Amino acid sequence: VADSQLRCSDYYRRPERETDFSCPVCCDIFRDPVLLSCSHSVCKNCLEKFWETKGSRECPVCKRRSSRELPPINLALKNLCEAFLESRSQRSSAGSEGLCVLHNEKLKLFCLDEQQPVCVVCQTSKSHKSHDFCPVDEAVTEFKDKLKSALEPLHENLRVLEEAKRDYDQTAAHIKAQHTERQIKEEFEKLHQFLRDEEAARIAALKEEEEQKSQMMRRKIQEMNREISALSDTIRNIEKEMEAEDVLFLQSSVLRAQLTPKDPEKTSGALINVGKHLSNLKFRVWENMQEVLQYTPVTLDPNTAHPDLHLSDDLTAVENTNQRSSLPDNPERFDEWWSVLGSEGFTSGIHCWDIQVGDKSGTRKGDSLRGSVWSLSYDKSSNTIWIFCPGQSGHSFRPKEKLQRVRVQLDWDRGKVTFTDLLTNTHLHTITHTFTQRVFPFQYKPPYQSPILSSAGHKQNRVSA
Repeated sequence: VADSQLRCSDYYRRPERETDFSCPVCCDIFRDPVLLSCSHSVCKNCLEKFWETKGSRECPVCKRRSSRELPPINLALKNLCEAFLESRSQRSSAGSEGLCVLHNEKLKLFCLDEQQPVCVVCQTSKSHKSHDFCPVDEAVTEFKDKLKSALEPLHENLRVLEEAKRDYDQTAAHIKAQHTERQIKEEFEKLHQFLRDEEAARIAALKEEEEQKSQMMRRKIQEMNREISALSDTIRNIEKEMEAEDVLFLQSSVLRAQLTPKDPEKTSGALINVGKHLSNLKFRVWENMQEVLQYTPVTLDPNTAHPDLHLSDDLTAVENTNQRSSLPDNPERFDEWWSVLGSEGFTSGIHCWDIQVGDKSGTRKGDSLRGSVWSLSYDKSSNTIWIFCPGQSGHSFRPKEKLQRVRVQLDWDRGKVTFTDLLTNTHLHTITHTFTQRVFPFQYKPPYQSPILSSAGHKQNRVSA
C-alpha cells in the first residue's frame, strides 16, 4: 500500500493524460481494473465479455494466454483512476467558478496574445512572460461591444429571413390547384357539351334520312305489291280462259290483250348516304367548333397582377376592384401600379391585338417601365397622345378624334410597333426599334378608368400602349 501511495504521489508531479487511465477495450476510464500476467490491465467486465466472446483466456492487447482464471484487481491503477476523476471534477468546478485551474486563483486578467482569462500568478509565469494583459472587465466590455455590432446585421438578416419565410408560407398556401382545376373542367365541359350537341345533331340527321328513305321504300314496296297482285290476277284469268273450248278460247279477249311484261323500275339513292355522314367527320366537327370558339391574342398572367386587380376566369379581362387580395408578393408581381403582364411573350413574328384606351404608365417592384418600354399613352382629359421610347425624349400630338379603341401591331422581326385608331381606321404612330429580347403585352388599369393593354417584359424589351 505504501508503494502504491508513493507511485500515486509521484504521478501527480507530472501532467495528467486521460489516455493513461483508459481501458484498451472500452476506451473509457478504468472501472475495477484487473492485472493480467502479461502486465496489461483491463476493466473486469470488459475482460469477462472479451473472454466469453473469444472462447479463450487471452490478453485483449498482446493476445498472450492468461494463466489465471480470475486475475487480481490492480489497486494502484484503481486509486489513480479515482484520483484522476476527482481532480478533473475539481478543475471543472474551479473553471466554472472563475478560478484558475492551475493556481486556484481568481481570473482577473485577460491575455491579449492568447485570448484567454488568466490569474496574477499566470501573468508572471514563463508561458505569459512577454504577453500583453488587460483587466477582465475591460475585455468583457470590448468583446460585448464587438458582439453587439456583429449582432445588428444578424438581427437584420433574421428579419429578412422571417419576411422571406412569411412570403414562402403565403406562396405555399396560395399554391392550390383546385380553382384552376375547376376552371379547366368547366372549359372542357363546354367542349364536351359542344361535342355531345354535335353528335346528337348528326345522329338526328342520320335518323331523319333513315326515316325518309324507309318511308320511300315502304311506298315502293306497297306499289310493287299492288302490281304483283294485279299481275297475278291477270295470269290466273289467262290460264282459266286457256282451259275453255276452242271456239270460246278464240272468241276471248285474251288474244287481243297486250301481254308484254314490264320490268320494275330501279330506285337510286335508296341507301343511307354514309359518305355524307362520315366523310371527314372530325375535320367538319372541328370546323364547326371554330365558329363557336374565340381565340384571344392576349391572355393575362395572374402571377403578375397587382393585388387590387381582378382577372376574369378566362384571363382575357381585368378590372380594378380597389380591394387588395391576399396574394403572394412574388418577384413577378406589380406592387406599385395597377398593372398585369400578358402570359405569353414574343420573340418573332407579327402579333396584333385591340385595346380599350386609358392613360398613364406604371412601375413594377419600383422599377420604372420608362427605361425599357415603347409606349403610346393617351390622356383623355386633354386629348393628347404621348410617345415614349428608351433613350429618347417623349413627344406628344393630338388626334383628330378622341380615342376609344386602338389596335397594336408588333412586327418583332422588322422592329416595328404600329398604333391605329380602330374607329376611324387612322394610323396614329409607328415606333421602330431593333428588339433583342422577349416582348410581353402589358395592361394598366387604374381605378375608374378604361384599361390599357400593352406589352412589357420581365426587365427586358417592352412595348406598351
